[in-house]
Amino acid sequence: MKDLGVNAGGIRTPEAIKAELQQFYERMAKANGQTALTSTHEHATRNERYGSAFYPDEALDGLPQSIVAGSIACGNPHAIAALQPGEVVLDLGCGSGLDVLLAARQVAPTGFVYGVDMTAEMVELARRNAATVGVTHVEFRQGEIESLPLPDHVVDVVMANCVINLSPEQSVALAEAYRVLKPGGRLTFAEVMVDGDLSTFPISEEDIQIAMNCAGCIFGALTVAAFTHLLEEAGFTEIEVIIQHRHTPEELLNRLPAALQSRLQALDPSVVRELIGCFTSSVIRAQKRA
Repeated sequence: MKDLGVNAGGIRTPEAIKAELQQFYERMAKANGQTALTSTHEHATRNERYGSAFYPDEALDGLPQSIVAGSIACGNPHAIAALQPGEVVLDLGCGSGLDVLLAARQVAPTGFVYGVDMTAEMVELARRNAATVGVTHVEFRQGEIESLPLPDHVVDVVMANCVINLSPEQSVALAEAYRVLKPGGRLTFAEVMVDGDLSTFPISEEDIQIAMNCAGCIFGALTVAAFTHLLEEAGFTEIEVIIQHRHTPEELLNRLPAALQSRLQALDPSVVRELIGCFTSSVIRAQKRA
């Protein structure tokens, strides 16, 4: 997804970004939909590059292969969600349904989970996955996170897994999350976040962002300070960022464009490790005022 959303004039527009993201996730949904949905995690292969690598084995037991191997995410928001029976949960950019189905287990028997995704193919795949495992207290809706198809003040928890970074209108998406939360509700996100100042390195920040996007589907990664500021502007309080994982050269270097690999190899290895280590898989929690 290099140069994501750049139009013919070389300008990155929200519409172009959304169109390219939709095409990408349509392809992923079709590829995962070809997997036999009756195959469970007992016989499944994790996708070590994406979200399922962040979940303990016991959490994934019994889930379809199309979820376990096809999770397109960067962390595990459930690690800090502390979901309770009876709560109503919304998962932004739900994809094939991994976090929705995990949340459904935790809020059962009286809770409910909504999943929203911009891609019709992903919504259909998520519905099939839920039917496969017999989960009924969930609902998947097609929609954009910048204009959520839910009324005001209806959910206790908003979750997201590597989704807010992809939005070309991040402040709007966070305002929508705030809108649908009940007073006193909370959010729990997993995102790729930059821990540090990229401007201090001997390579442009734009090149770094594009390269990391190619390596790990990382687009629009914000610094911890910038993400915190956006949450505060949306009205959230009690904001906390917890780093789950720092990326390493061993994980990412061989996925970078050849030209950039060559440039990085000319740098001191300690500088390269520090640079790549600024990109983290982190979890964020925050509260809506009661």
